[in-house]
Amino acid sequence: MKMFSEERRKRIIDYLMKHNRATVKELAEILNVSTVTLRSDLNYLESEGLVQRTHGGATLIESRPDFPSMTSFSVREKTNQAEKQAIGRVAADMVNTGQCIILDASSTCLEMARVLVTQQKRLTILTNGIMTAMELRENPQFTVILIGGILRMGSVGLEGNLGTHILNELNVDIMFTSARGFVYHDGLTDFNVYEVELKKAMAASAQKLVALLDHSKLGRISIASFAAPEDIDTIITDSGAAEEDILKLRELGIEVIVA
Repeated sequence: MKMFSEERRKRIIDYLMKHNRATVKELAEILNVSTVTLRSDLNYLESEGLVQRTHGGATLIESRPDFPSMTSFSVREKTNQAEKQAIGRVAADMVNTGQCIILDASSTCLEMARVLVTQQKRLTILTNGIMTAMELRENPQFTVILIGGILRMGSVGLEGNLGTHILNELNVDIMFTSARGFVYHDGLTDFNVYEVELKKAMAASAQKLVALLDHSKLGRISIASFAAPEDIDTIITDSGAAEEDILKLRELGIEVIVA
């Protein structure tokens, strides 16, 4: 059966996660594709910052525990910023006074926080994002809870499961999250395997999961999945999203809102 490029690339990542390195020949044999096709896949994954090409093969550069991020937060914050601001405004308007919500440490959720902080709503907000927490603390009607964890070099988000006990003590209405990308067979994926574990716990604690994804995230893959398509209630994207992507998401039963 023919394998789509999205699935092939995810299988390449899965293989490199286990073995760290592989040759073009062995990957082509495993996936039953030509070396030309395989090289094209590796070139794409290298352009996404996921693998490093070597002579005759590739290695997974993000498998190192000390790898801080695919791109620094300051760079990601400025990427597609107008789209993220539009998505953040729509997401903030979804929140009602009296709710308990979670915001992850993404740059899109930070844009949402910048809108929320101007609104007159009584909220309890949990986050693993340091910059997001600092933004939200300016509203006296907010109870802001920073989910504890490990702070790694180059990161603005806490990672790991050290502080997840707080999630068992509160009834969370909605988790708002972004991701490195969304693919149809794996759902929301991210590049930081440590933060992914925390995102899984946060998503599991919420009654509703809302993903904030600008158009560049749709169809993009990364190392680890933290929410399957069936776990996502709503995706907020921007007008740059392809109509075929929006239709396919709706066919999966996901509400799609275009900011």
